[in-house]
Amino acid sequence: MVCEDPAVWRGIYGKYWAVVEAKSAGKGKTSGKLLALEKWYQEELPVVISARTEPSLTCTELVKLMEWKLTRGKFRPRLQQLVGSNTEEAVLSCTKKAFSLLPNVQSAIAELSTLKGLGPATASAVLAAGAPGEAAFMADEAVESIADLRPVQYTAKHYSLFLQKILHRTDQLNEVDSEQDWTPHKVELCLWAWAVASQIQPLLLEKFSLNDAAHETKEKPGKRKETNEQSSKRQKTH
Repeated sequence: MVCEDPAVWRGIYGKYWAVVEAKSAGKGKTSGKLLALEKWYQEELPVVISARTEPSLTCTELVKLMEWKLTRGKFRPRLQQLVGSNTEEAVLSCTKKAFSLLPNVQSAIAELSTLKGLGPATASAVLAAGAPGEAAFMADEAVESIADLRPVQYTAKHYSLFLQKILHRTDQLNEVDSEQDWTPHKVELCLWAWAVASQIQPLLLEKFSLNDAAHETKEKPGKRKETNEQSSKRQKTH
């Protein structure tokens, strides 16, 4: 995360769907499934959530979100079963309350983690879909691209540390980029694309370099404190 050139970050962001397609093509029997789920999560679900009077998810949407997460990362079928065992009422009530708690991301994570099958990582995916300007998805590849956050720990505290780094980079990019359209979720997508492409198709990134995205960045004091440590001490989840 050393690189501060917005042109480099924007270039990597522009390769995002090419990276998704490359990863999807390598899925064998499920080839194409990831691409379809990715388009649903990144393009359709945010529109649906924002169109509601109060942002929320249905149980069906939450189950599909979990399917997307497991297809994109490590497949754990038990998690999908657990998520599907939540009642419609519980999912609607909990997701609605979680979005209402923003910009206190950690309180929203804690609320979502009361649902069966949801830990901080999946909870962060819910928030990133409905509030990309407040939260970033805790994707393994994005977290592991930051050296001092390895290995990934699926806890509210670790997510808080990750979000601090992402918010810091978001602020930096918006300070130097005239378009000022960077969000935590957009920064996280760049890190994911960079990490995944580096592993499966490095040629996609031959024109770009984050100067080793694994390097640590230092925080500037006094920025974005409200979303980070407010309630991470209260919430310990798996």
